[in-house]
Amino acid sequence: MSRDATFHSRAESGPDGADPAPVVLRRQVFYIPGYDPIHPRRYRELYRKEAAVQGAISGYGIGVKARRRRAAYGWQVNAEIEGQAVEADVEVMLWSDIVRDSMGTSIAGTYLQLARTAWSYVASGALLRLMRLRKGPVLAALYPVGFLLAQLLIAVLIGGLIGGVFNWAARGSHLNGLSPWIGIAVGLGIVPFVLGWFKARDGRFYAYYLMHDYSFSARDKGAYPELLEQRLSQFRTRIEEALRGDAQEVLVVGHSSGAHLAVSVLADLLRVGGLPEGAPVLSLVTLGQVVPMVSFLPEAKRLRRDLAYLSAQDRVFWLDVSAPGDGCAFALCDPVAVTGVAPVDKRWPLVISAAFSQSLSPERWAELRWRFFRVHFQYLCAFDRPKDYDYFRITAGPQTLAQRYAGRPASPGRIERAVNRHTSVAP
Repeated sequence: MSRDATFHSRAESGPDGADPAPVVLRRQVFYIPGYDPIHPRRYRELYRKEAAVQGAISGYGIGVKARRRRAAYGWQVNAEIEGQAVEADVEVMLWSDIVRDSMGTSIAGTYLQLARTAWSYVASGALLRLMRLRKGPVLAALYPVGFLLAQLLIAVLIGGLIGGVFNWAARGSHLNGLSPWIGIAVGLGIVPFVLGWFKARDGRFYAYYLMHDYSFSARDKGAYPELLEQRLSQFRTRIEEALRGDAQEVLVVGHSSGAHLAVSVLADLLRVGGLPEGAPVLSLVTLGQVVPMVSFLPEAKRLRRDLAYLSAQDRVFWLDVSAPGDGCAFALCDPVAVTGVAPVDKRWPLVISAAFSQSLSPERWAELRWRFFRVHFQYLCAFDRPKDYDYFRITAGPQTLAQRYAGRPASPGRIERAVNRHTSVAP
């Protein structure tokens, strides 16, 4: 039986294979964000605003309110979609504190991170192989390196210019013999002030932010740091609790860097038997994934093992959504196949395109296409010409992910060739 047929059968039939299962009346959603230091309320406000826009465009009702469970951050969704009232509880799985701690480095420390990260990707051969997939995310990775070096060059030039002025002014005075040293000292003293000026405005440039992001993955050459492993274990425990609840579907959403974290969490859960008989349907959707940035590094053995395992199991429907218009993601790159760990019985993920250039009107696409970070979040937003990808139907509609995409073929433009040099999955 094919992958889609298996899940179509499981989703639409009762335990005896004859009685249709009820529609999804209640869903538990776990959202795993990418490398983001910001408070998760931004995701609630984004969902509230964009859901209202999409509902008005697509003709359904959807609203957001405070959630009943206060132990973790999230929100409650009440929707009437496709003629059915649905309640969804959305919980953000936080690791922003880990992100903030990893960003707490000095200017000098950031330049040291730059050198180490560049060496990790170049020496391992990962950079050249990543360029065989998509140029966009590789250029995004090179941007902070180039811009930080440009900042350093500008700071040195300004320091040299001001130091030269001081050197010239000191000539002919009683400090004439010391003028070269005074100029050098002044010039060197100017450099950190110029670099500090750039850093204070990184909210416009994103150079430090992106450098910290890539450095976080590369510092252990793709292996998860222990603190992150502990957090993933907590995520798994929380999902296991939800699988004992009253929802018809437990949906895990991983966005950007959160995509490969979601893969590892669910692989761990399935290995330990965390999906008992009679549990709600468990589904996974990864959005705008950057998996190869980690899985191509030599010590990413744990992630590669998780990718291979999750791609062959038959208990979780895994949908991967990206778009060629998203320059920050490895668009339509099958994360398992390109990593080189696809088993012979591979079933997942189902790779589809959100087709930004088609699902957004020409006017809206022209407005967004050069706002790279905003485009990277478009998966979580409304489309004014929606096709078959609708984030709000997925998270608050009456069908499971498997039902919604039953029979949906993978996008023909997907990339499945194995490119990665490092394919070891040994513990």
